[in-house]
Amino acid sequence: MTSTKNTDTTHRPSSTVHRRIVALAGGVGGAKLAHGLAQILPPEDLTVIVNTGDDFEHLGLYICPDLDTVCYTLAGLANPETGWGRVNETWNTIANIEKLGGPNWFRLGDQDFGTHIERTRRLKEGQTLTQVTKDFCAAWGIKHTALPMTDSPVRTMVDTDEGELAFQEYFVHRQCKPRVKGFRFDGVEVAGPAIGAREALESADAIVICPSNPWVSVDPILRVIQKINKPVIAVSPIIGGKTVKGPAAKMYEELGIEPSALAVAKHYRTLLSGFVLDTVDAHLSEEINTKTLVTDTLMNNLTDRARLATDVLNFIGSM
Repeated sequence: MTSTKNTDTTHRPSSTVHRRIVALAGGVGGAKLAHGLAQILPPEDLTVIVNTGDDFEHLGLYICPDLDTVCYTLAGLANPETGWGRVNETWNTIANIEKLGGPNWFRLGDQDFGTHIERTRRLKEGQTLTQVTKDFCAAWGIKHTALPMTDSPVRTMVDTDEGELAFQEYFVHRQCKPRVKGFRFDGVEVAGPAIGAREALESADAIVICPSNPWVSVDPILRVIQKINKPVIAVSPIIGGKTVKGPAAKMYEELGIEPSALAVAKHYRTLLSGFVLDTVDAHLSEEINTKTLVTDTLMNNLTDRARLATDVLNFIGSM
């Protein structure tokens, strides 16, 4: 791959270039950029494929943490303080479960319970996760397409110094404290892309890997979709050696890799056509073996999301 450089550090290129985009996303950072892209692109030009490797069954319910975070964010329903869960949430159900001696380590709000109850009911009736997600998006007023990565069960398992743990056990119950040794995606070998995902990828002008955890949010998606024949642009979730939210930097350290935007670029090196990193990491751009865009990647508000999305789209248009 020829290495070319673009280290433009301005926050907003002069014009927005619209392209048909597939965004790969998981977690709060991925949801924010997906929302930024949705503010700019018309519904027919954006499909968001979401990680479902962190799905699990809890309290008898089928829960999709990343999928719900992305959809709540696209719908303007996400809790602005946490980035996950619902805005104006109440906690009566989980409080009563706790009082009765049930598990309370995975905090579910009352509105959120409604999502999981109805999803579980529909899945038990035989509907696919894709169909349920489509119906939920319509009910929440989401016009852009959000898809689970697959309709098959894929479970992210974390190999740690305390043994292998299911992702939510590691992430929420153990609060990421066990030392990470590796990852396994149970069921990925037989999982195919969700209905509509392959078609979206084939019709896209470019693929955007949102600033999500490379190990546990993006890798499961990549393992499912396998082959990408379009330009791929990744946005680093690591800024100045740290993650804004989540354990990605800790995971890199425990796997013996210095956490940095450069490490993220190397993680995706066989895929990349372009890479976006923050201005504080501008000095790393010359070490990245692909075209780079250096810009402000922090997304503290809705304006930031649209600004970064604009930068990414114009970067794609410059290739």
